[in-house]
Parts: sequence; C-alpha cells; structure tokens
Amino acid sequence: MRQLNLRRAATILGLIVGTAMVVGLPTIPNAQAQETATGTAAIPSGTILPVRLNSSLSSSKTQPGQIVTARIMQDVPLANGGKIREGSKVFGHVVAVSSPADGSVEKISLQFDKLVSSGQTIPIRTHLRAVAGFVTVMEANAIEGPVSEPIANARVGGDVAYTSGGPVTAADGTVVGKSVNDGVLDQPREGNRQGRECRGVVDGNSGPEAMWVFSSDACGTYGLSQIHVAHVGRTEPVGVIVLVSEKGQVKLPSGTGMLLRVE
Repeated sequence: MRQLNLRRAATILGLIVGTAMVVGLPTIPNAQAQETATGTAAIPSGTILPVRLNSSLSSSKTQPGQIVTARIMQDVPLANGGKIREGSKVFGHVVAVSSPADGSVEKISLQFDKLVSSGQTIPIRTHLRAVAGFVTVMEANAIEGPVSEPIANARVGGDVAYTSGGPVTAADGTVVGKSVNDGVLDQPREGNRQGRECRGVVDGNSGPEAMWVFSSDACGTYGLSQIHVAHVGRTEPVGVIVLVSEKGQVKLPSGTGMLLRVE
C-alpha cells in the first residue's frame, strides 16, 4: 500500500510539472540560464570598465566608509555576447584616509566592489589602470554629437580617434581600434607610466575593450598634479586602490575619469 501511494504521488507531481511547462507557469531557472538571460552575470577577467566619478573625493574631507559611486560611460562589450550598458553604476567605498597635520604624504584608499546593470547587482573586484582629472577628460571629449566628416580627436594618453566610426591610431600610426558613438573600442596595449606597468591581454580576453576617452595604452595618472598611484589593487590587498600626494591634498573632483579592470 505504501509503495502504491508513493507511485501515485510521483505521478501527480509529474503531472503538475508538465502542466507548468505547457501553460507557462513560472519555474525556477538554473544558474546557467539566469546568466545567459542577463548577459552580464559573469564579467570576464580583464574586462575594462570606463567610469566617471559622481562626486568629489578629498583627503581633507573624505571619511573612511564613505560610499563612492561612478557611472559607466560607454557600452562595455562582454566575451559572452552581452554588454554592460552605458549609464550603469559602479559602487564602492573609501577604505582609509590619511591627512597628517604637517601636510606630509596624504592618501586616499578606495575600493569598487559592486556593479548595478540592467536590474542586476553583480559583485566585482577591480584594479586601477588609469585615472584622469576632470579637465583632461573634458578636453579629450570635446567633440560631441554626429559630424559629417571624420575629425581627429586626441585621446588621454596620446592616441588619435577619428570620429564618424573612423579608426583609432597610436602615435606611430598603427591602427589600434575604432570610434563608436560613445567612445572607442580598442585592444588594450601594454603601458608604462610613472613607474607603473599596465598589461595588454589578460587571461586570453583579447576582444576589444571600451576605453571611452582613454588611449589603448593609457596607464597611471593624467591631469592630476602631484598625485600618483601607490597601489593599483592587483596585488594584496587586491581591489584596494591607493592614491598619494606628497605635496598637499589628494583631490579627485567630480567628473574624474577612471579605467577600472576586472580581476
């Protein structure tokens, strides 16, 4: 009798599941299906996130634990065919601040650990490839809107982008990418600036990356007088970015541009 009841229960359960599939009742998707549906659930190592800070940071006013937000400034293509849309948000926080009374070395440590895109909240761990001050970003982004003829536009770091879907060229004339509506798509190249080395291809992720206003080999700081990167976040403590000034405050104005790279 007990075996009969078990068989009967199994039959009823099978009928319920089958009915749900036929009439479209909600079922619980597996993790792989969810990832495929969103297109952004898995961000490959080496993916570059071009962001703009939404507020200012200063070693004299910023407090540890303060929330830091930034905006994705260009559609970011992903190896799985998905993309992170322009306008998505990156969240982080201030890890530590050092502002000695004697005005010696001042520091800000920060970490970005969350991406919100298309209704999805995705944990991330990134390091800093390049950072540029507000004015430098504006100068590189001076040409806006559609134009009828290609116009040469200098990128932060030295590349030249030709508008209207034209190529992006390095200083030696080598084509390293192409212009798109909201920035450029480049193959990141190795860079070396201020004693910092930046990698090209990471973990075989050789697709074009969204570099926004930056050059394909952009690395270190641009237009931020007296500030240098003491720790990019690739080594321990992984994900923690440390910016240092030996002459005055560390100031990152609202609109500062960054290239973050996913670990």
